[in-house]
Amino acid sequence: MDMSKKDKVYCLILAVFCTVLVLTNIIGVKLFHMLPHSLGKVCWGNPASPEGTYCTLTSGIITYPLTFLLTDTVSELYGRKRADFMVAIGFVVSLVMVLFVAAAVALPGSSIWTSSTLGFSTVACQAVDAETGACLVPGMQQGYESVFTLPGTLVLGSMTAYLFAQFLDNRLFHYWRNKTQGRHLWLRNNASTIVSQLVDTLIVNIIFLWWGLGLPIEICFQILIANYVFKVLIAALDTPLVYLLTSFLRKHLNLPPAEAEYQTP
Repeated sequence: MDMSKKDKVYCLILAVFCTVLVLTNIIGVKLFHMLPHSLGKVCWGNPASPEGTYCTLTSGIITYPLTFLLTDTVSELYGRKRADFMVAIGFVVSLVMVLFVAAAVALPGSSIWTSSTLGFSTVACQAVDAETGACLVPGMQQGYESVFTLPGTLVLGSMTAYLFAQFLDNRLFHYWRNKTQGRHLWLRNNASTIVSQLVDTLIVNIIFLWWGLGLPIEICFQILIANYVFKVLIAALDTPLVYLLTSFLRKHLNLPPAEAEYQTP
């Protein structure tokens, strides 16, 4: 059976959504510095450290906010059921990714692979020649594990936060959509994302940073605030993208304006 143009576009958005979500799970374990403390009150750190005082953010923040843009777009054009289905598929894909990554990490490395740095100068050595300092046994397996091993608390935190936040986002989006009779896309886009991102940030930081990594609660709170403020800024900045994307797809799919759905004949 041939798919309609509308269903093809939905499948494309679903594929992009799952790709972004998988990338978020892979890169999200890293914490990085961004923006000096002098730029705002949301940044904390150790002034005596070599890095100085910067905002500490989780690297998943690079990609994860895009998932809310995509779910809001699907909610606007396809309805809540399609958006919820996309969230559920994303969860299943993420679990499958975790299982395959764990299997790949557990496989014993070939001697051909483990005995060569393959040009990666950053791979740590398991054994070094005492006289020449040359690397005798490159730690390819250890390097691979350090990149692809996903801590259980990160998986638990990110997946729990994902389910709560995304389903909440879909419901809040449609609550505001119905309240405004299809008007003010900017309101439902930002209001739903701001609330759901707060829930997401709270859950993932408490489970991963406090419970998993054992960071002091004040440090967890500082990272939480910095991440949330950054997410709110992204939510505000992606509003024009939501308008452009929904407007383009409405024309491409010959869909009526949102307000028309609430007009009585």
